[in-house]
Amino acid sequence: MKYDKNKTFLYNILFLLGAAGILIFLWRAPAETTKKLPQDSTHLKFHTMEKKAAEKFCEECHNPQGEKPLPKKHPPKYRCLFCHKQKK
Repeated sequence: MKYDKNKTFLYNILFLLGAAGILIFLWRAPAETTKKLPQDSTHLKFHTMEKKAAEKFCEECHNPQGEKPLPKKHPPKYRCLFCHKQKK
C-alpha cells in the first residue's frame, strides 16, 4: 500500500475546513429566548422532578380551558421541558 502525502494533506485540510464551518455555524446560533420554567409556588414542585414526570402535569393548567392556555401556534405540548428548561 503506497502512502500518498498529498492526499492525506488534502483530507486533513478538508476536515479542518468542515470542522471550522460547523464551529462558525454553531457560534452564530441565536441566543436562547424561550422562558425557563417559572420559580413560583405553582411550579416549584416540578423543578425537583424528572422531566417526563413533571411534563404530565403541564396540561392541567396549560390547556384551552385552563388557567393559562397556550398560544395557537405553540409547538407540541407533550415535551414542555424540552424548551422550558428547569432551573437548577
